[in-house]
This record gives sequence, C-alpha cells and structure tokens, in this order.
Amino acid sequence: MSFLGVNSSLTGRRWVGPGAEVARRAQAMEQQTGLAPSLCAVLARLEVPAEEVQAYLDPKLRDLLPDPRTVLDMERAAARLLQVVAQRERVAVFADYDVDGGASAALLIDWFRQQGIRATLYVPDRIDEGYGPNPTAMADLAARHDLIVCVDCGTLSHEAIAAAKGAEVVVLDHHLGGETLPDALAVVNPNRQDETGDLAHLCAAAVVFLVLVECGRQAREAGRPSPDLMAMLDLVALATVADVVPLKGVNRAFVRQGLKVMAQRQRAGLVALADVARLDAAPTPYHLGFVLGPRVNAGGRIGQADLGARLLSSDNAAEAQAMAERLEQLNTERREIEAAVRAAALAQAEERGLDAPLVWAAGEGWHPGVVGIVASRLKELTNRPSVVIGLEGDEGKGSGRSVSGVDLGASVQRLAAAGLLLKGGGHRMAAGLTVARDGLEPAMARLSELLARQGAGDGGAADLRLDAVLMPGAATAELIDELERAGPFGQGARAPRFAIPDARISFAREVGTGHLKIGCDDGLGGRLDGICFGAFDGPLGQALSQHGGKRFHLAGRLEINEWNGRRSAQLRLEDAAPASDND
Repeated sequence: MSFLGVNSSLTGRRWVGPGAEVARRAQAMEQQTGLAPSLCAVLARLEVPAEEVQAYLDPKLRDLLPDPRTVLDMERAAARLLQVVAQRERVAVFADYDVDGGASAALLIDWFRQQGIRATLYVPDRIDEGYGPNPTAMADLAARHDLIVCVDCGTLSHEAIAAAKGAEVVVLDHHLGGETLPDALAVVNPNRQDETGDLAHLCAAAVVFLVLVECGRQAREAGRPSPDLMAMLDLVALATVADVVPLKGVNRAFVRQGLKVMAQRQRAGLVALADVARLDAAPTPYHLGFVLGPRVNAGGRIGQADLGARLLSSDNAAEAQAMAERLEQLNTERREIEAAVRAAALAQAEERGLDAPLVWAAGEGWHPGVVGIVASRLKELTNRPSVVIGLEGDEGKGSGRSVSGVDLGASVQRLAAAGLLLKGGGHRMAAGLTVARDGLEPAMARLSELLARQGAGDGGAADLRLDAVLMPGAATAELIDELERAGPFGQGARAPRFAIPDARISFAREVGTGHLKIGCDDGLGGRLDGICFGAFDGPLGQALSQHGGKRFHLAGRLEINEWNGRRSAQLRLEDAAPASDND
C-alpha cells in the first residue's frame, strides 16, 4: 500500500512507508521512552529494541569493540608486528589502491613510525599491475624486507605470496576467502571460510585497528608502551564509510568516535584534504563518503597509485598540502572521465534493459579507474546489482556494486572458480573481475542467474521509502540533532526520510544553476524551507515553481542550514506529489 496514497509522484515513484510491525514498534517505543515520534519511527525501522535505545543513541567503543582474539590468527599477527619493533626489522606494507587500503596502510605506517620504525609503502598500479599482490612486486619486496604486511588484499594471492622468498607475510584483509588460504604466517580476515561471520561487516582498516588493539594488549602484558590508538580512529571512520560497509555494531562507534577525532584536525593529510575541498564545517559521514573519500581515491583511479596512502600517512603539513592539491586536480579529471563513461554505460544498459537481476555494460577503452564509480551510479539508478567493464585487447576489467541482501562478491568468486572469469573476488557489496572478451556474454548471463537466486531484481527501482509524516512546525534543529544520534547513516542504515503532507508552497524560486529553493507551511503557523539540487533537470523544478496555489506532499531528508551563526532546519527535497490528486 502506498504512503499518503502516492502511487506515482512527480518523479514517477511510489511512496512506501513503514510496515504495520515497524509502526507498532515505533508507537510502543514512543510510549516507553518519551522520545519524539519521528525518532522512534527511525529506531523501529533500524530494529533497535526499546530497552536498548539509550545505549544505541550513545554508542561506546568500549562496549561494542569485539575481543580481537576471537578472530583467527590474530595473536600470531600481532606478535609478529611487535617483533618488528623489538628487533628493529625491515617491514613493508603492501596496500590496495582505494580509501580502505590507503587508510589501512596509514594506520600501520603511523603505528610503526611512533615506535621508530619506517615502513616501506607499496601500492600496485591499477592498470599495469591490477588489484592485489603480484609475484614480481612481492619477490622484490621480500629481497629487501623481513616482513611484508598485505592490507585490504592478499587473501586469494597464493602465487604472489609464495613468491615472497626470504620474508614472512601477514595478511590483514576483509575480502571473501577461498577454500584454501595462501601460505602466509597469518591471515587475519573475518571473511575467511573458517570464520564465524560475526565480524564480516568490518572493513580492512577496522581489521587493522583490531590487530593494533591486540598489539597494545600484548605490549602491556610485556610491560612495554604502545601508541594511542584512539587518535587513529579518524582513519578507521573514513575507511568504514568510504568502503560502504554496513554501519552497524562497532562500525557505528568507529565512525562516531572517528568523526570527533577528525574534527580536532590533528592529521596533516586529512587537514590538507579538507582545506582543498573547502570543507569549513565539522565533518559528517556525508563528507567522508562524498567529499574526502573520492579525493583520496583519485590517485589510485587515474593517477599515482600510492598518492592517497601517502597523504593519509604523512606527518608533514607542507608535503600533505602538495599531495592534497594534486589529488584535487586528479579528482577533477576523474569526474570528466567518469561522466563520459557513465553516459555510454547508461545508454548501453538501457538498451539491454534495466529490469534484469543484473544491470551491466562494457565498452572499449573505458578507464578501469572509473568503472566502479559508474557501476555504483547504475546501482543507485536501478536498485539492482551492476557491473561495468572496460575492454582492452582480449580482456575486460570491471567492477561491480550490489544492493542490500545480495552477495555480489560470493557470486563473482563462484564464477571465477568455475572458469567463467579469469579472476574475480570481493565482498558482499562490491567486487572486481577480469573476463576474457569472448567469454563476456556467458559470464554476465551466469552472474545474472546467480544474483536472481538471491532476489536481485525483485525490488522496485521506483519505490521511495519514508519513515513517517512530519509537520513543518515539528521539523526543528533540535529534532535533527536527536535524529543524528541514531546515526551515523549509510550502508545498511538508510538516513531518515520524511513526508511533509498537504503543504502550501509559500515561495519557490530558482537559485544557482537549476536548483530550487522553496518555503512551505501547513496553514497552522508551522513553516519549513527546502532546497532541491538539480530540480530543473527533472519535473520537480517546473511543477513546484509554477504551483499555482496547489498543495503538495513533499518528501526528503532533514538537514541543518547554518547562516550567519543561526541554525535552522531545512528539507533536502527529493520528491513531491500533488496532494489533491492523491487524496
């Protein structure tokens, strides 16, 4: 049943509200806790029990941090890192080229540096070397180091790790493991086949952080000092949001505490990055995912592969500033390349059909550094798992993104094991793959079959999910502050979205280039301003700016608007529907 009777909004979407069970839990929670109805609606949707509400709204890392020793190989890995410090050994960090890999590497480099050890950083080139350890690089590192630590990669790298003759290898990862593990000293990965899966939602940086917690425990038991790990949570927060892992359990505490650390502006790389991005407010999860994260990624996508990791691990302000400026330039170039690939991929996917279990596209010479972003855009547009592949020579290299409840990484790994892919792996929400050009069609057909068995394609791309009805007068800065306590919001924890019913448009005008600023009221004294970016690129701008006195149901997310020292509530408008047509 549609919410507020909206079966087809101005953007063509059906509005879907909370089910009967969620609504019942929200009402009971309101009676038990006295919290605002809109906050209870969000908490009920997130399945927070009423008796746990206060603890949920104020997550403590000490309460949520798992015992590191529940993870296999943990104690052995931590002891080996401590041995490097004690015996002043030579150590190399081999990292993936994305934000999670960069943050993981920076955590280790910072930790070693505070104890007088200068670690070597190695990040493979995306185009020349591809993802993960390769035999040539590992053999070269092994000739010059006593220990190689692979972060955010390595779990499937049997051949490469075997090539590291003369050095020991420790893997700290979170990607899906195979039936066998490489011959490493330790493989710390909550997504190993022989793990319980209880910590499968951690990103690689969180795994590294747990290893450092165990290092701290072993150091204390030996009467030795260790670095302050709480000051490193800014890196864990950045990676957790940017790698799109579920924001549940300890991940919520990582992000909440990490944002507080980041606001103190103590890490040279993140300070420089925030400055070039003109981030002049305290960082939020949005800034981590859409402002800072893409800039860290830009080096690995189209420029120098290790630039992001070097920036995050830098302790030199001038050096960090120069790297941040270079990443800003690369990110601008990346956006231009992405726009061209996105247009071509969308046209191809539309021709193939956007209602299949898998949406995919492949094109000649598409830059491998942007196919993952374009896959993410297709996923958001269609609410289906998406894969985008760049073809060159006899092969295609691609990246995929999934939707909630559909494990893309496992399906890709299954295709690789069956020989339909040359290489493939990942985790639930993202995967990478290499496919022979002449095997592209059968591989995508089989992947579509596997994803369909998990329910891919069942969800309606046109559904807009809402938490509750909210009157304009109830939308206050104080309410937004309360709602933020239920966050952070992101993967697995959608941000609250509300419907403003039967609103009168008091003013509507275009601002900037194609954006819409509106004011609305309920006729009872309550009013609320709103902003809709890109409104005139679609139907919302025209319909609301020429409202002619008609009333509308409005839908969107609440945010704080700060102007001249004043904080007020604002609606980030996403959709609207004529109220009279849907009563």
